Amino acid sequence: MIDVANVPAAGAEGGMMGTGGSMIYTIVMLGLMIVVFYFLLIRPQKKKEKAAKALRENIQIGDEVTTIGGITGIVTKLTEDTVVIETGGDRSKIRVKKWAISENLTVHDTTEETLAK
Repeated sequence: MIDVANVPAAGAEGGMMGTGGSMIYTIVMLGLMIVVFYFLLIRPQKKKEKAAKALRENIQIGDEVTTIGGITGIVTKLTEDTVVIETGGDRSKIRVKKWAISENLTVHDTTEETLAK
């Protein structure tokens, strides 16, 4: 039989050295993961949100727009937070929130100049 009382505990000598190196490695890897997530997830999402906000701010009367629900029409009236669009052949009008506009189908010269920058 082996006398357990005389056997040193595993890692008792130099155990702190291994833990300190492992801790630094863990912190560095965690930092790298955060940086990767920022560039792959957070930054592209913020760019999309910024582009969508610019699109909604540059809507003008007469633009053809599409809502997030798929309704397409021509803008007839603008207020601070709503848009009235005219749809269909019977010229029915629908009032929607600006945040519901997903696409502006009308091309403006200022939009092309902004994209060129």
